[in-house]
Amino acid sequence: MDLNDLGDFIAPLLSAVLAGGLIGFEREWRGRSAGFRTHILVCLASALLMGMAVSQGAWWFHALPGTQIVADPTRMAHGVLTGIGFLCAGVIFRSGFSIHGLTTAASLWITAAVGLLLGAGLLWLAAAGTVLTVVILAVLRMVSKSVPQRTIIDAEVVWRREDPAAEEAVEAALGETGRSPTGQRHELIDGGDSVRRTFRIRVVGDEALKRLAARLRTVEGVTGYRLVPRDD
Repeated sequence: MDLNDLGDFIAPLLSAVLAGGLIGFEREWRGRSAGFRTHILVCLASALLMGMAVSQGAWWFHALPGTQIVADPTRMAHGVLTGIGFLCAGVIFRSGFSIHGLTTAASLWITAAVGLLLGAGLLWLAAAGTVLTVVILAVLRMVSKSVPQRTIIDAEVVWRREDPAAEEAVEAALGETGRSPTGQRHELIDGGDSVRRTFRIRVVGDEALKRLAARLRTVEGVTGYRLVPRDD
């Protein structure tokens, strides 16, 4: 392979930058940790590695006399998609009982797949995958906003141990959201002076969450709370 062969890779590599940028822009706009540049690099790296795999005939190596080398480019695809899992794991994190970052991890994974398609020269299939990914991430999110938003909330509430009626009042406040709360964890903290419980509830809309927060502030004995919505 020499400089004259580089022209065959210009379209796949530029397409990889464009595809990664389109997918990463949506994540950047949402303020996610893996955004514009990360997705571009993932797609470009995948395209480069797959381009290398499909061009193994131009590699600098000397086969043994009388032997024939049969290459399998799909092994490179397997390696890339396996390796990208480590990067995806870096954007998934846990807050209490909530798991965040799954959608961003999935977008990185499919960005790597698009890069592999571009590196293999399947430009139209990669373009279709890019368009569908952007539609799923951006357009379908806008569609979901037109329907009532049912959000799962991880609620952590702390009250004084000396106020035994507080637990029942907290459960009643959480039950006003429309569904009975599911208790997840019971703890005794502050040297035994306070009780902390974690619940999982479902609310419809931001206003319901605000009302719940205001209601918890009125419960006698409650010294603290944390309401964490799940959002990828």
